[in-house]
Amino acid sequence: MPLPGRFLTSVLLRREGDLILFDCGEGTQVALRRLNLRWKKISTIFISHTHADHVTGLPGILMLSSQVDRVEPLVIIGPPKVREYVQENRRLLDMYINYEIVFQDVTEEGPVFRGDGYTVSAFKLNHTKPCFGYSLKEDLRPGVFYPEKAMDLGVPKGPAWSVLQGGDSITLENGRRIAPEDVLGPPRQGRKFSFITDTTVVPQAAKEVADSDLLICEGMFMEELAESAAEKKHLTAKQAAELAKEAGGVKSLGLIHYSPRYSKKELSVLVTEAKSVFPDSFLTRDGQYIEIPYT
Repeated sequence: MPLPGRFLTSVLLRREGDLILFDCGEGTQVALRRLNLRWKKISTIFISHTHADHVTGLPGILMLSSQVDRVEPLVIIGPPKVREYVQENRRLLDMYINYEIVFQDVTEEGPVFRGDGYTVSAFKLNHTKPCFGYSLKEDLRPGVFYPEKAMDLGVPKGPAWSVLQGGDSITLENGRRIAPEDVLGPPRQGRKFSFITDTTVVPQAAKEVADSDLLICEGMFMEELAESAAEKKHLTAKQAAELAKEAGGVKSLGLIHYSPRYSKKELSVLVTEAKSVFPDSFLTRDGQYIEIPYT
């Protein structure tokens, strides 16, 4: 349930010009209005599953977007019930929607969305309803540019350098063709972001979130309630940390989706249990800003 100062689950990812929302629990609209971002330009919403605490913020977001002269389509991706939930709300509430909503049902694992320079893949979790985790992985970046190599090859400083840095070939005035690999180092990895919530332990999830620069994962209970967590198909904070450790290459684990039984003070126990397994663990907070730098 939402608490004062603790809204329900949602994560907004900003990548260059794209704003991407993962889950949209109650209070998401209020949380977004506090941000100094062009959040009204959210292009894609990924929903893990259709339990109320992950979707009840959608009607407000959809109606608000009709008040800001939106012209771009809004893409909503998730299990098939997400489409039904939105459409029934539009009908029953007689929503005024003046832009296109594009639905994409997720029923199987694999790539589900291709953006400009990145791909989002879905993977199955184990909850009381069909539930999916998501990973956003950027394409490989061009390697480091070496100016001295470009000058030795006769490439004049200026726009041609930018073209090569962008991964495209050029032709010099003498007819000589210069390829990017002539002046660049090996390709570099892009960043990876993963999102997991509402699941019991799923061994195969580890490979899906491997090498994540940031993994946001539910850590709903202390370890003393592991049996209750398994019955309700949720993770303890320690199990989330074990997942991050097993995956390999995860740089940082942010815990989310805490049980309302824990006060702000008691949440420190959750992160302490997680850190005992995966030291680079932290508690996420409403309105928290986390930068994901390039390696």
